[in-house]
Amino acid sequence: MKKRRKGSKSSQGFWDKEYRGGQHLTLSEEPSEDLQKFVRFLERESGGEFLNHRETVLDLGCGNGRNIIYLSREFGMKGTGYDIAQSAVAIARKTAATSNLPLTFEARSIAGHLPFEDESITIVLDMMVSHFLNNEERAELLTELTRIMKPGGWLFFKTFLLDEDRHAKRLLKENPADEAGSYIHPEIGVAEHVFTEEEIDQLLSPHFKIHKVLKSHGHLRKTKNAKRRSVTVYAERMY
Repeated sequence: MKKRRKGSKSSQGFWDKEYRGGQHLTLSEEPSEDLQKFVRFLERESGGEFLNHRETVLDLGCGNGRNIIYLSREFGMKGTGYDIAQSAVAIARKTAATSNLPLTFEARSIAGHLPFEDESITIVLDMMVSHFLNNEERAELLTELTRIMKPGGWLFFKTFLLDEDRHAKRLLKENPADEAGSYIHPEIGVAEHVFTEEEIDQLLSPHFKIHKVLKSHGHLRKTKNAKRRSVTVYAERMY
């Protein structure tokens, strides 16, 4: 019998504890290296067209706000960050307020309606967060992102990749959730989805042009603490 998907309260409690000083999360105030690579890509491709004070960014699962705060400090961008952990949002709000940045933060799930006008968001960051949603919620999120993103805007998407990752395959076998391609995380106790590259292409290609796909290789190390495989996608909202 497959295990049932746990509710969001379990996940919220875990992440609140982590941002208060837990044992699993290594906190940093510096922006993600992956995001900085994406920014350099945008600068090469289009200069400051998407990175300026007129543009808006939405950070899904913002954590302590380090990535959206970086975009605001460096380029003057305004925006909103969502995270399920109240403690993470409190940290992000305090940091943004100290620098008087045009950012707002809210403790909420990324599932469901997103309260933004049509075609109003330039950049969306989905960095290791939407894999916590179920199939229906992910489909609804993509519909919402398609609605709120400006044509020509950018989705920066990072998630777990199943292809060639024996660790993910073991988790799917030993801790299956109630949906194909998802497992129950043995420590957090909630379902996580792990994507194939083909699945990502099928998910995004109807509304986005995929410009770059970057796959990690840390999972190949034959050590006890080998990293899970991840994939990063630069996707442009099509006109």
